Formats: sequence, structure tokens, C-alpha cells
Amino acid sequence: MIATIEQQGKKYEVDFSKPIDISIPLKAGDNNVNAWYCEPVKIEPVVMGEWVGDVNRGGSVNFRNVFLNPHGNGTHTESVGHISKENYSLNQHLKQFMFFAELISVTPEQINDDHVITKSQLESLCRYNNTQAIIIRTLPNRSEKQTFHYSNTNPPYLHHDAAAWLVARGIKHLLLDLPSVDREKDDGKLLAHHSFWNYPTATRLDCTITELIFVDDKIIDGHYLLNIQITALENDASPSKPVLYSLKEK
Repeated sequence: MIATIEQQGKKYEVDFSKPIDISIPLKAGDNNVNAWYCEPVKIEPVVMGEWVGDVNRGGSVNFRNVFLNPHGNGTHTESVGHISKENYSLNQHLKQFMFFAELISVTPEQINDDHVITKSQLESLCRYNNTQAIIIRTLPNRSEKQTFHYSNTNPPYLHHDAAAWLVARGIKHLLLDLPSVDREKDDGKLLAHHSFWNYPTATRLDCTITELIFVDDKIIDGHYLLNIQITALENDASPSKPVLYSLKEK
């Protein structure tokens, strides 16, 4: 299905039959991306007496329980409820799901023992104005990101000044292929989270952060239409499926 959409006087052609999925599928077991010392995803058939929710084990249907942690077990989208005293639900505050977005690739700078995405890098790489979302692919972009266990590895992160620059630029949705926008061990400061959501002084309730995506090398940097798909779960975060669509200016 091909559609024409318009943004500030410019028209773009979008082919909705060609989605580009940048999520990491959730699956049971250890061969899945993991962070924050979370238990692996478990997908197990319900057992009630002699009845088993598994057709291959004699059940009439497949009827499984799923156990996971949204923040540590795969691609997820989170609201400011992740860091707030208030119980802000992602499902209650993410009410639009299609956004103009820019994809950029960044090699984090080494600062002491850390690798950091800096404000100056974003300033030099971001080219499109009037986008609502930024998607950050870190380099090198190894396929192992889809199964890597990040706990206690001090992965790269976003400097809080870079997060503030995105806010000033009007970015409402931040997506990246890391387990967090903040340093793994920062004494609970979560500076980039607080900066991006302006919490608690002028909280941006309709803004989101999506972590642990994977952007294949064949997807080029540039301008896209982004669809953030979540579950209708009343929680600060949800497993999610961000999908891109190429834009062709008319």
C-alpha cells in the first residue's frame, strides 16, 4: 500500500508494504539480548493437573505463560514513569504512534574508561529539521548486539548534554541500540534520563525512550517514518516493535 503524507508543505511517498523492523525478537532462553542481571525470558506451557497447554504434549491448544522484564529482556519503550515517583504509565501517555524520524550512525567517543555519545557528535550528524524522533545506531554495529549480555560490561551511553540538545531540537522519541541512555553504574543519577524527560521540573509526559533496538547495516542513515508499536500494558515500560518506512520526497 503506497500513501502520500505531508509535513510542513513537503509531500512524501511511503510504501507501507515494505516495513523495516528494528526490534530484537523476544525468545526464551539465554540466546537473547539481556541486561541489568535479568533472568532470561521464559515461555512455558500452563500445567493444570493432567492437562498441559502444549499440543505436542497432548494438549488441545498451545497455552503458555510468558515471563519477562521489559527493561532487561529485549527491545522496549519506556515512559518517564521509569524514573518518577509518580506512577506514569506508558500506555496512558503514548497516544500517537507515527513520527518523522532521522537515523544516524555514531562511533561513541572514548572518555577515560567510558564510550560516550556526545552533544558535538549529534550536532555534526543530525541533518533533518522538524523530526520528532532520533534513532541512534552505534558503531561498530556487530550482529552480536542481538544476543549480547550487557550486565557488568560498562556499555556506551548518551551524555546528558547530548540528551538536553535533543530536547532543544524538539525530539520527543529517542531510540538507540544500547541497554540504557545512561552509564551502567552512575550511583542512580540517571542524568540523561532526567535531562531528556525534563523530570521533575517540566516533565515531558508524551516523550519516550526506546532501548535495545538493532539497526541492520543495510539500513542507510537518513529520513524515515517511524511507527512505535507497544502492548497495552499499564506499566512504565513495554516490550516494543519500532518499525521504519522509507520516505521518498515528491
